[in-house]
Amino acid sequence: MVLDKVKEECGVFGFFDNDGFDVVRMTYYGLYALQHRGQESCGIAVNDDGVITVHKGKGLVNEVFDSENIQELKGRMAVGHVLYSTSKFQREDCQPLVSRYIKGSLTIALNGNLTNAYELRTMLEQEGAVFQSSSNAEIIMHLAARARTKTHSIEEAMLKVLPRLEGAFSLVIMSPRKIIAIRDPKGFRPLCLGKLKNSYIIASETAALDVIRAEFLRDVEPGEMVIINEEGLKSVKYADDPNPSLCVFEYIYFARPDSVIDGVSVYQARVQTGKLLAKAHPVEADIVVGVPDSGLSFAVGYAQESGIPYGEGLIKNRYTGRTFIKPTQNEREISVSMKLNVLKNNIKGKRVILIDDSIVRGTTCANLIKLFRDAGATEIHMRVASPPFLWPCYFGTDIPSRKELIAVQYTLEEIRQKIGADTLGYLPLEDIKNIGLRTDMGYCDACFSGRYSISKLPKNVPAPSKTQEEIIYDNSRRSIKDFKIIKAYT
Repeated sequence: MVLDKVKEECGVFGFFDNDGFDVVRMTYYGLYALQHRGQESCGIAVNDDGVITVHKGKGLVNEVFDSENIQELKGRMAVGHVLYSTSKFQREDCQPLVSRYIKGSLTIALNGNLTNAYELRTMLEQEGAVFQSSSNAEIIMHLAARARTKTHSIEEAMLKVLPRLEGAFSLVIMSPRKIIAIRDPKGFRPLCLGKLKNSYIIASETAALDVIRAEFLRDVEPGEMVIINEEGLKSVKYADDPNPSLCVFEYIYFARPDSVIDGVSVYQARVQTGKLLAKAHPVEADIVVGVPDSGLSFAVGYAQESGIPYGEGLIKNRYTGRTFIKPTQNEREISVSMKLNVLKNNIKGKRVILIDDSIVRGTTCANLIKLFRDAGATEIHMRVASPPFLWPCYFGTDIPSRKELIAVQYTLEEIRQKIGADTLGYLPLEDIKNIGLRTDMGYCDACFSGRYSISKLPKNVPAPSKTQEEIIYDNSRRSIKDFKIIKAYT
């Protein structure tokens, strides 16, 4: 979708050179491949024999960097970051964060969100720490710098810090002589390791490795720390959680379809999801259309299972950049048309199955359906490749509060009416386990089910119900009849 879309917090990239590569250009290309994970800001910090130089700012990768400032950055190691903020964004939040302290320099890039950030920040401030940003990465920076003054290495310092961190964190840390990659014990966010000749790369997704022609070695495991220096690569398993919990929305929306996360092809998972959606919500129609970009793979799977032809129905303008929400309905509709326009010849006079990854507030899909009506579609059947959003996320995704989620406010029939579809069907919650994910690894679906994989949530967060039925029934606006209707679609 265009305006009504869940955002992921960020993507990270690290490069340790042993072959004379231009590490900054390699990091630039890696961030470009991860641009979908964050479009508010980006940055690169480069290490030239212990001297850290950083260039970062608000905007897309090709807006912040040009040939001139790339040439000015020299060194053997580099860390990059792209960001979507899950809170009010300020310039100081741009990453990577760089600190100079008694032991030298420290650079941190974070993907995720600490659920105990408030407690840690309050404790540090009471002890005299001064914060320049609202980023969780700065909390980790303070903790790491303090621990490093009492240990022999940054990895030893992090082993002291990690037990204090709760929530989601995939980290890339650069010290004067090494790069360290860390994934939280639950493995909420992806992180992988690659190699190019004798050089090592850390990235949020394998697609970033593919772009620079690097070999994929393996995923960084949940609860693992990988240390890269001149001597090579060393692994430390600092935690062993028996119930890892990768965010399932990585497969539904966040990741690029050409990425492979924890051994599972994102594209294949989405195609399989489309097939499951066709089985759960069949309908007679003439064409299956996906909303670019993530909806396309689901549409392929739906078409394969249903036998209804797959076709292009929406053309995406890839040169519009970022579009801010407009104040009037007319301007909002124009903003949608700027990015997505209906291919009228393929739609006019046809019954259309329109597939997208999710519905958050419902505003954008309503505008898209109106575009299809105006283009001459006779019927529009909306299919959603995820269950309804019923709970917020506290692990680095900006799913809004419950009061802003359309599936909490309205029944299925009310949502159908509000968006203007002839029929509406969500992926059943129980089908998530059937999209081709690993059977030996757990997945977080708390935004759909309310079943959070950690017991301690941020302050002022209401305790979720234990079951999907309780979550739905808890909404006092719904009658028993409404409850039964929604239960059939979850």
